[in-house]
Amino acid sequence: MDELIQMIEEWSKERGIDKADPQKQMLKIFEEIGEVSAAVIRDDKDALRDAIGDSVITLLNLSLQNDMSFYECLMNAYGEIQGRDGKMINGMFVKSDDLRIG
Repeated sequence: MDELIQMIEEWSKERGIDKADPQKQMLKIFEEIGEVSAAVIRDDKDALRDAIGDSVITLLNLSLQNDMSFYECLMNAYGEIQGRDGKMINGMFVKSDDLRIG
């Protein structure tokens, strides 16, 4: 995974994407997430695979534009969820902190 992240970072840097406007990058992220949504609704696994990959790349680019390591962002997120408790409600995991008691 580290090697793949490095290859994508190099690809982005060669094209100047790492120096682009992060606010404009957000538009690209929303576009790709829209494609994820459309693929899920259509139950199109090939399109979903492509859209998830494209979405991850747009997020990686956003991390570069903000001088952040994508790997560190993932590690930070994992650090948040690794011991998280919760339960499935209507097909969605809800963390314990968000569950209302009473």
